[in-house]
Amino acid sequence: MSGQDKIQLFEDQPIRTAWDAEQEEWFFSVVDVVGILTEQPTQRNASTYWAVLKKRLKDEGADQLLTNCKQLKLKSPKDGKRYSTDVATTEQLLRIIQSIPSPKAEPFKLWLAQVGRERIEETIDPEQAIDRALETYLKKGYSSDWVHQRILAIRVRNELTAEWQARGVEKGREYAILTDEITRAWSGMTTGQYKRLKGLKKENLRDNMSTTELILTMLAENSTKEISQRERPEGFEESCEVAQRGGGVAHIARQALEAETGTPVVTAQDAMQLNAVVTSIIELAAESQPDGPKESDS
Repeated sequence: MSGQDKIQLFEDQPIRTAWDAEQEEWFFSVVDVVGILTEQPTQRNASTYWAVLKKRLKDEGADQLLTNCKQLKLKSPKDGKRYSTDVATTEQLLRIIQSIPSPKAEPFKLWLAQVGRERIEETIDPEQAIDRALETYLKKGYSSDWVHQRILAIRVRNELTAEWQARGVEKGREYAILTDEITRAWSGMTTGQYKRLKGLKKENLRDNMSTTELILTMLAENSTKEISQRERPEGFEESCEVAQRGGGVAHIARQALEAETGTPVVTAQDAMQLNAVVTSIIELAAESQPDGPKESDS
């Protein structure tokens, strides 16, 4: 199972999913879906509802449906740890939905079809995934300049992780450690410390960086990739030393910029707060402009 975890939103409510590239199939957290359709107040209530529903389905002779449902280790929304979670394909989920009396059943079926179609389209044309990400960020209120930097940062990150994979670095824990080394080298903090500075918990750190912070992150990761491509380190240990050097390149740039501006690059503000500050400055500047010449009454 080569699943790629992702949070999908149905009516602004999160559903944990995993994409299996080999089977070209989405797997959805059944508990999340059941919780939304039955409007359960907590994850525990949703789990209880699903347990009762499973028994009823079994009693109705749906053994094959339940047997074919898989379990994947998905992140818990409560503590961020991974636990074995019942998941179902689109076809299996449609069968489960039929057993749930809910006014949201039909809209959810349409949503399932949309999710599946978009993923297939993105596999054929990856640019569509970028376009959708851009549209999502703009809807959240980010400035267009910031969004373009964020999309570029995603591309740079993907190029770096592809290089790590080629160097024999293991995805997951080793990727996280190398990312910490890069972040510490340029910012002086680990990723966790950086998130705490900004008051973040489960939120994505890069989604809460200023444009300058994003640019320096990109510089650090791109430098790491280029050094790695030149020196071809073998495995995690050698890649760790390269990560520190790549982050050091961005550290030098950070120091130079701070010396010129007298303003620290690393900030406790998130990107949305920074965008609001910039907008306020622009509006105040416009209001302070003297009125232009008035037309004569004559």
